[in-house]
Amino acid sequence: MGVLVRREECPEGGCIAHLTIDNAGKLNSLNRALMAEIVETVGGLSVDPRLRLAVVSGAGERAFIGGADIGEIAALDHTSARSFITLVHQCCDAFRHLPVPVIARIDGYALGAGLELACACDLRVASERSVFGMPEVRIGIPSVVEAALLPGLIGQGCARRLLLTGETIDAGEALAWGLVDAVVAAGELDAAVERLLRPILAAGPQAIRLQKSLILGWQELPTAAAIERGIDCFVSAFDTDEPARMASAMLAELRSRRRSTQRR
Repeated sequence: MGVLVRREECPEGGCIAHLTIDNAGKLNSLNRALMAEIVETVGGLSVDPRLRLAVVSGAGERAFIGGADIGEIAALDHTSARSFITLVHQCCDAFRHLPVPVIARIDGYALGAGLELACACDLRVASERSVFGMPEVRIGIPSVVEAALLPGLIGQGCARRLLLTGETIDAGEALAWGLVDAVVAAGELDAAVERLLRPILAAGPQAIRLQKSLILGWQELPTAAAIERGIDCFVSAFDTDEPARMASAMLAELRSRRRSTQRR
């Protein structure tokens, strides 16, 4: 049990972190020890200047994350409940505030805290056999912490259906709701992730980091403040030569295409 990290070097420079949450014997459910390890591991990645992108998966073929550990939940009381659910939040928030894009690679069950963690990621790709739900009300507790992201992702109506009924939905319905960005056969999951990460890696690394910070700000700031934050980020982009270098390369490519067209 633990968090497995594999670093992949990128031809464009920097690296991708592939994280696998491994508690496969219990559908990769999150207990205190595993959540503490996730927070520590992702915190370490967050200060790596070479990091370009992260991909998070669950071990095995049965679950992304099947939820918080039901045994630990059953043992909670009024005193211990706050620290446990705060750790669930910290676990999800670590991915949400990672300074680079995070792709959730979902194969199998994504329930409760597992779906909250997926919602905290920037993009979500699922296999056709994936199942999604927020079943907490069925064991006498509300869905909380990163469940607050659901209305923004899928709308108030769909969020209410998930949260109030505790029912699950399949991958096709999740795609129709906008809960995931792509659904593919299980054997094509890695290729689907690759299709999402390639354009991100082709973009400016600093621009992507600035863009993610802006997206987070847009979720929390009033419109006027969000626009001001955007102006500051635009200016910050020119702290490096990335805009001049990449814009010049694009101009050169456009001129080359124009000359090629004129010769035809």
